[in-house]
Amino acid sequence: MKLIKTFALLCAALFLSVTAQAEQPRVLMVLTSHSAMGDTGEKTGYWLGEFTHPYYVFRDAGLQVDVASIEGGEAPIDARSLEESDAVNQRFHKDDEAQKLVANTRKLSSVDPAGYDAIVFVGGHGTVWDFPGNDDISRVAGSIYANDGVVAAVCHGPAALLDLELPDGSSLVAGKKVTGFTNEEEAAVELTEVVPFLLEDKLKEQGATFSEEQPFSSHVVVDERLVTGQNPQSAADLGKAVVKLLK
Repeated sequence: MKLIKTFALLCAALFLSVTAQAEQPRVLMVLTSHSAMGDTGEKTGYWLGEFTHPYYVFRDAGLQVDVASIEGGEAPIDARSLEESDAVNQRFHKDDEAQKLVANTRKLSSVDPAGYDAIVFVGGHGTVWDFPGNDDISRVAGSIYANDGVVAAVCHGPAALLDLELPDGSSLVAGKKVTGFTNEEEAAVELTEVVPFLLEDKLKEQGATFSEEQPFSSHVVVDERLVTGQNPQSAADLGKAVVKLLK
């Protein structure tokens, strides 16, 4: 009888554990698939720290995380971001599971938004080429936001907000307070004449109220369920802001 009771308790504990995990919010992180830095002949992609810092904030908070990209498969990484040797990036380099996620991303067009509570657009210069006006971004992010979910983007990731329409056809960004990689920061990295547009200018053109702090300092703006971060230094704080909204 004692063995039966012990077994029943173990089964109950397992059920509760699985149920609790299933109830945890699920986040979709989206990476660029674009690897060419304009006509320079140099390569680009997503910025590693802008993925790793929020990713581990989410995982350490118990959230479930999936990774997608515009084209699916292995997402290109900006080699310059590999030079950052902070502890979070080092954790990623030793994490086989996380590395498999970015090496085998889901194609965004195959994603069912109903399965997610939040979507996070990771930055990197590649995003300014393949995020703006993307129909799948509008479909997935627009649906998540309309269903009381969170939309977040960091650094150049807010390029995803350009021409992003909600299911009712309205603009997500119009009338919202946002931030993103500033004109001053773009000039500081000497890419003003390389990128197809300046993100700060475009967000303002689409009706957003743009906020900025000192270059390369952490700055996160939350407007309802839209969360934006100014630069790579804002990535972890953006992750924390998303967790706060989801919890």
